[in-house]
Amino acid sequence: MKFHSLEPFVPSGENFESAKHLFQDLGFNINWDAGDYIGFEKDGCKFILQKYNDKSFAENFMISIKIDNANEFYKQVNEKQLPEKYGIRINPPVQQPYGKEVNLIDIAGVCWHFVE
Repeated sequence: MKFHSLEPFVPSGENFESAKHLFQDLGFNINWDAGDYIGFEKDGCKFILQKYNDKSFAENFMISIKIDNANEFYKQVNEKQLPEKYGIRINPPVQQPYGKEVNLIDIAGVCWHFVE
């Protein structure tokens, strides 16, 4: 039995439309839209944005995405002024044992680990 992919359901928080636009601004494309669920993809990385608001769940949910360049990712997010536009938090790149990492806390409170 071969497993082909992993596509987590990510909560949107209370503002589903803003979350949708945030992920588009981060470079994800919409593959499909079923109303309360949207399939996003960028370079083979996929997830499903779910219209779901549970602060406790979101603040304890983390996702790790491998990227080519943590410094460039951090720079691009800030050049687009996404923290100001969406009220998200992003931390500068930090070297971890598993790679250079940029943490981004999205609208719902989910912690995204972008790791070089």
